[in-house]
Amino acid sequence: MAVDRKAMRETIARRAEKEIQSGDYVNLGIGMPTMVANYLSEDKQVMLQSENGLLGIGPYPSEEELDPDLINAGKETVTAAKGAAYFSSAESFAMIRGEHIDVAILGGMEVAENGDLANWMIPGKMIKGMGGAMDLVHGAKKVIIIMDHVSRNGTPKIVKECSLPLTGKGVVDRIITDRAVLDVTDNGLVLKEILDGSSFEEIQEATEPELIKE
Repeated sequence: MAVDRKAMRETIARRAEKEIQSGDYVNLGIGMPTMVANYLSEDKQVMLQSENGLLGIGPYPSEEELDPDLINAGKETVTAAKGAAYFSSAESFAMIRGEHIDVAILGGMEVAENGDLANWMIPGKMIKGMGGAMDLVHGAKKVIIIMDHVSRNGTPKIVKECSLPLTGKGVVDRIITDRAVLDVTDNGLVLKEILDGSSFEEIQEATEPELIKE
């Protein structure tokens, strides 16, 4: 059966939105994490920050709202929320490194059971650079990774040990996939929620490390 990737990504983004509390300063990583902005509850007062110097990102623009000069760190056009502020990248990274970001929601290629994260490159593939990921995983108060539970060839992306170059060691707090929500703890990975109706055993089968059932 074909996987509806658009619906799957929307499910992950909507679940990730629940991690954001009113009053939070939040950084959304490039790719799927930027979708979270579209599902922010109107009841929450949230400021979204981008490494390229924007605090107060709004949803993706309609055709009438589109401004090619207003972009996020992933070079996607965005809107500015009421009260938004613009500043240099130097100030933006000072905000991140100074631990003024409450939540960073980032994508991931691999997450290890101890919270190691690999999300910036695949050896042999051309890349533009790490961007702000290395700073965010160390500067944000809470790091949430959203990604597919398995790769396109069916291999686990939640692993015992990352095989790809690391972005940070022991930096991940929570993982949200299309199938489950897992917390990184001192005792191991705790399965907090199942999102797709699978059994615990089915989630375990798709996950390399041994899971702890809450």
